[in-house]
Amino acid sequence: MSNILSTRKGFYKELFVLVIPIVIQNLISSAVGMADVVMLGRVDQTSISASSLAGQVMFLLNVLFFGLNSALTILASQYWGKRDTNVISKILGIGLIISLVVTVSLSLLVFFMPYHVIRVWTNVPELIEAGAVYLRYVAPSYIFLGIAQPYLTILKSCERVVFATGVSASTLVLNVILNALLIFGIGPFPEMGIAGAALATTLSWGIGLAACVFDFIRQKELPKNIIKMFKIPRALVSDFIRYSLPAFINDAMWGLAFNMNSIIMGHLGSDIVAANSVVTVVRDLSTVVGFGISAAASIMLGKEIGENRLKEAKEDASSILKVTVLSGIVAGALLFAVSPYVPGLVKITETAAFYLRVMLYINIAYQMGQIVNTVLIASIFRCGGDSRYGMILDIICMWGFAVPLGLITAFVLKFPPIIVYACMCTDEFAKMPFAIHHYRKGGWVKNITREIQ
Repeated sequence: MSNILSTRKGFYKELFVLVIPIVIQNLISSAVGMADVVMLGRVDQTSISASSLAGQVMFLLNVLFFGLNSALTILASQYWGKRDTNVISKILGIGLIISLVVTVSLSLLVFFMPYHVIRVWTNVPELIEAGAVYLRYVAPSYIFLGIAQPYLTILKSCERVVFATGVSASTLVLNVILNALLIFGIGPFPEMGIAGAALATTLSWGIGLAACVFDFIRQKELPKNIIKMFKIPRALVSDFIRYSLPAFINDAMWGLAFNMNSIIMGHLGSDIVAANSVVTVVRDLSTVVGFGISAAASIMLGKEIGENRLKEAKEDASSILKVTVLSGIVAGALLFAVSPYVPGLVKITETAAFYLRVMLYINIAYQMGQIVNTVLIASIFRCGGDSRYGMILDIICMWGFAVPLGLITAFVLKFPPIIVYACMCTDEFAKMPFAIHHYRKGGWVKNITREIQ
């Protein structure tokens, strides 16, 4: 094992200085999700199912942020290698423009038309009613996130990972505390149930945004001239479109496809929806280290490439991939160990509990494919400026294979819900051989920085 994981001196220190804060943030984020599920699961199954479906809007938004964050990191991390903070400031400007256009529009849509939005995911009346309440209360948080997320991403690209993680982690912890107070009406707070969970998200991210604004005023890494930030040169826009936009499109299309799976399950009954809401959180907990490695790899390799250390970047990418596989094996073992105990944490029907147990075992294998593909496509390829290949591969495998398979098995062949779910979990293994082949070819490494005024 020591020979397999051997690498250059200082590699693990550089990697884990970035990985550990990100893993802590991801762990807290997943723990918050689990806390939401457990708290609402103690209310009733309708609340847990409705919040899961209404939460698909936030899931789509998080996919947008994941894609946008990846897109910003591709350029920002390489320019950080050159220490060109003027260009990095303008990259932040691009991120804010895109993010605010989407989040403001989505927030208005969800606030004024919540019933129309929730009907996209379900046709069950009680889930529509509860989900619409949730959406109205959570709508303002989209705008808060739309400003905070691009800023925190740029800070991470500039290696201010500890502060960025601290803001996110503090916000998530506050979210849990407010959840408990507002869901159950502890002390002077009103008992709001599912509405309390949504309001807690809005309040916590409002405070998180305030922390970001305060930091921007006092920080010294980036220029503080807002007008210059939004004066974006045509050359930088061209580079963003060429290198970063495919990553953004990739994650948007992946998110829509993943959301289509939720729509399919939303029409297969409340039991499978409730089980999936728990499985999603448990899987997120099991993959925190793998996704932390992915996020850290983008920053670390992007910086090396920006400094023109291309050979070292390729060697480090190989080491990162080995660590990723090991993390996936460990995560699978942990998921196997906790799976028998998870159904007892929530109040769901016997049918939903059966679905939950089987889905957890399916995810022991699925999370491995998800972690490896994420590191390859969303980190290694992208930080080298090769985001187009991953976009094409993801779109083909999701929209040409997994989504049609889910639709056919659910509505044409009318298979049992658990079989439909298993079929929809085949996408990661469909694309893995192609991703590994592309990585071995080695053409993904390139320095994409230029002199920009």
